Amino acid sequence: MSSTDAVSVFAEGTFEEQILELVTYLARPLTEEERTAYIQPFQELVSTPEGQKPLSEDVDRQRTILNKVLAEVKGLGDGSERESEGFFNLLFAHLLSLFPVDSAETKQHLTTLLQTISSSEEQPSIKYRIWSNLFNTIPRHSGLRFVVHKCLVEIASSNDELEQLQLTRADVDKWLSEWNISAEDKSAYLKTLVDVYEKSGDVDSSYQYKLSYVRSLPSSSAQSAALDVIASALRLPSVFDFDSLFRLDAVVSAKDDELFSLLQIFLNDGLSQYKAWEGAHADVLSKYNLDKSQLERKIRLLGLATLGFQNVGRDLTYTTVATALQVEPAEVEKWVIDAIRAGLISGKLSQTTKTLHITRATARSFEKEQWEVLEKRLLAWKSGLAGVLEVVAAAKKKNGPPTVAATAVATEPQTPALDTVQQPQETAA
Repeated sequence: MSSTDAVSVFAEGTFEEQILELVTYLARPLTEEERTAYIQPFQELVSTPEGQKPLSEDVDRQRTILNKVLAEVKGLGDGSERESEGFFNLLFAHLLSLFPVDSAETKQHLTTLLQTISSSEEQPSIKYRIWSNLFNTIPRHSGLRFVVHKCLVEIASSNDELEQLQLTRADVDKWLSEWNISAEDKSAYLKTLVDVYEKSGDVDSSYQYKLSYVRSLPSSSAQSAALDVIASALRLPSVFDFDSLFRLDAVVSAKDDELFSLLQIFLNDGLSQYKAWEGAHADVLSKYNLDKSQLERKIRLLGLATLGFQNVGRDLTYTTVATALQVEPAEVEKWVIDAIRAGLISGKLSQTTKTLHITRATARSFEKEQWEVLEKRLLAWKSGLAGVLEVVAAAKKKNGPPTVAATAVATEPQTPALDTVQQPQETAA
């Protein structure tokens, strides 16, 4: 759904003319005789006897008339997509101008309209375009946006149409910072997103919203949600960032739970520590539906990431990697490729020398030890650059400035040397 702030509606004519335009659209499916009978009561409602207050100055009468029109809306109507969109844009504009935006009556009207549009058999594209227009017509900071969007998410989920919303976390974060709603409502909205994405099978999106949901809860009442997000992080094959969980107060508050001790192992330790924990807590794995083979895979990959981070720029023998992972040397390449696909390391395997050259690795956490490693690398890089600058300066001093001919040769396109082509016995990543 587009995050545009507002949709402008430019409608010609008086209130009376616009109401009759809406009613005429609703009467389209009827026969000519039925249509005349249908429209007549509304013509009488918008007419003003001589001596009475003009309708344009009588807000109460306008609200009464609009309520009657709203009661007649049973679907998208018998018109083209463009006409349906225009009908609802005009209807929403009158509703939001005549009734207080955040009133209970407005919320009720819009909830009913959302359900009515949802039950229509029209294509999803027009329905979500109408809803998007409504959302963007509501003032940016209004709590009514929360009501509309929460209802819209639930409807999309029930119809297996979540992808139609084109929802992003950036949009959600922005809206939650703008909507004038309580902390409880924000948590409720995030929990809705957690549930609908889990129901749709998009467990990665559900997990990301779980993090936001747990973050939105007070620590005193969030332990159950904290344990659930820990279990999800351990369970999902694509999640390797456990350091971010320790930045959630609710997760830290669950430090006395046995699951928290397993989380600490995945942040700091290796396979041996995991197996020791598993031997003493088999019931916990069953309680949280955690698969032992999946956990072993993750802890091995994290161990490889740690080994790689400690040896960036160096060659590691297959034997060294195999010992760290507690696997056979013949399995090393499979585990390295798995770690590369997971984004934990980058490197180059050499089948000839049986080595892995590490070019990049992800730190499992970034504490004092990791900062010290980074400092050493930066100092080495600085020293290397200084040496290069000295060599360049010495060459300039010895040879003088380059001639015009030399400059021309240097700027000509160069054909790659044959020895830069990767040999078959090496696997680059």
